[in-house]
Amino acid sequence: MLLRRSLALKSNKILFVVLKLSISSAILYYVLSRTGISQVAGTLRNIRPVSFLLAVFLYIFAQFISTFRWRLFLPEGLRLKKLFSLYMIGSFFNTFLPGVIGGDAVKAYYLYKETGKADMSFASIFMDRYLGFVVLILICTIAFPFGYQYFHGSRIEWLLPFTVLSFFTASFLIFGLRLGQRVRFLSEFYNYFHIYRNRKHLISKGLMLSAVVQLSGITAVSILADGLGQHIPFLAFLIFIPLIVLFAMLPISISGLGVREGAFVLFFGLIGVKPEIATAISLAWFITISTAGIWGLIEYIRYKKEMVDI
Repeated sequence: MLLRRSLALKSNKILFVVLKLSISSAILYYVLSRTGISQVAGTLRNIRPVSFLLAVFLYIFAQFISTFRWRLFLPEGLRLKKLFSLYMIGSFFNTFLPGVIGGDAVKAYYLYKETGKADMSFASIFMDRYLGFVVLILICTIAFPFGYQYFHGSRIEWLLPFTVLSFFTASFLIFGLRLGQRVRFLSEFYNYFHIYRNRKHLISKGLMLSAVVQLSGITAVSILADGLGQHIPFLAFLIFIPLIVLFAMLPISISGLGVREGAFVLFFGLIGVKPEIATAISLAWFITISTAGIWGLIEYIRYKKEMVDI
């Protein structure tokens, strides 16, 4: 019975990965068929190397600051170097093996190996992610009134208000009404969250660090666009990139491929950016993250070697 259940779970997981890969391929094919692969490739070849390297640096810098944020919700004694290593490993798995093993799951597993506390491991990662989402939503919400003209009269004029309302409604249901508290595993999570909810100074520090992280990522994309010869108002990035990130994180594709490119074409098309240019910026961003993710592979190999030596 157990073997049959294990095989069924494995089969479902493989099917889910194949489905996500199919969706990514279909959307990416549709986008590239509209833009032209040769036009996109030609645009990418013209990117300034300095812009690309600076974007890679900003991504790694954002991961480093994210490690500081994560450490706020962890017990004292965990070394920053170790946590940064786990963060980069998570980045590698999110980018290269997102349908097989999620990066957050990998971080949680190795943190559990270090601390022996599964509930704390998962809850700290959730808190780290959640604060990042809160600031992401706040950035585009604050910028939206100044760039409302981008959306006015379009078919997606309602999208940002709907996204903000959905996010904070879900937050209220989960944390305000504590739905799911009676579930055994989740009850431990709620206990952990309740402890830190009353520590306003930690939450404030986490939000400030999240602002640095998110603005670094948004700036990196604007630098890539500039490196491709596109002079797009920074206000557009403040509004569009958070929405694109949220779309790309929907669990329907591999690393957001296809979905992210389609979202770039949709949103930046509102301000007159050509589809092939928008697609090139999106792919340049993905290549940037993938390049930085190689550091995570190196950390993973080193980490596994250390465990074997022990």
